[in-house]
Amino acid sequence: MKFKYKDIVKDYCLIAIGTCLVAMAYAWIYDPIHLVDGGFTGLAIVIKDVSKKIIKGGIPLWVTNIGLNAPVFIAAYIVMGKRFIGRTFFGTVMLSFWLGLLPSVNIPKGDYVIAAIFGGLLAGAGLGLTFKSKATTGGTDMVAALIHKKIKHYSVAQIMQFVDFIIIGIGLMIFGLRSTLYAIIAITIASRTSDTILEGFKFSKAAYIITDKYDEIAETLLETLDRGVTGLEARGMYTGDEKCVLYCVVSKKEIVNLKEIVVRIDPKAFVIVSDVREVLGEGFQEYTKEHKEVKNNA
Repeated sequence: MKFKYKDIVKDYCLIAIGTCLVAMAYAWIYDPIHLVDGGFTGLAIVIKDVSKKIIKGGIPLWVTNIGLNAPVFIAAYIVMGKRFIGRTFFGTVMLSFWLGLLPSVNIPKGDYVIAAIFGGLLAGAGLGLTFKSKATTGGTDMVAALIHKKIKHYSVAQIMQFVDFIIIGIGLMIFGLRSTLYAIIAITIASRTSDTILEGFKFSKAAYIITDKYDEIAETLLETLDRGVTGLEARGMYTGDEKCVLYCVVSKKEIVNLKEIVVRIDPKAFVIVSDVREVLGEGFQEYTKEHKEVKNNA
């Protein structure tokens, strides 16, 4: 129970930090230069600019974010229940809180390149921390989940992309093509950054080795690289012969040595190398205390 509460507190702290980074990206970078990258916060930038004709300074981002999310959360609570909302409610409230708290700052000062790069990095890092804590910032993903309840033949991701595309299209009509093109760059950078945080910073390499000299190669890899090797039973569909495919995970530096060993022993070997992330276990990233406690309680 102690570990459970500690883990929950940690997640909520990460959500608070993550939403703060997202708010910084929108309030300090996207909003001053009118980059609309989808989502309710992107739509809030459009509403703020349009409402300047009626209200001095326009409707603040945090007001629009709460106004758009409130009916969506009520609908989600009715349709999907309290459990579905959970941490996302906290994430949405915190994002609006930060948007209202942060002072007005114009970092890019008209530079779209700076806005796209650093805005994407900030937003991506914030979203990555929020997603890692099993939460979201509400908005279009919640809308997509509700629509998915009625339209089952489209996935939540597909519906969310469609809704975001509509918002980006609105931004195109209001702010023009240049702003929209840089917004697409910002979205790409944010997506890559959040994926990196979710999947881990420590990259390794996985090698599949198809060879007739699997015993010799496996023994050499075990002795030279001190890495575990797994033999997978396989059958060549062209020849019908039974094969033993070696599978080995090594660091980025060791993949060169692995290929040299394989080529030296069997120049005809077929090697497939792919990227892997967040390898847990002996010789790689060690299990944290939390991992061990979960494993012991399982």
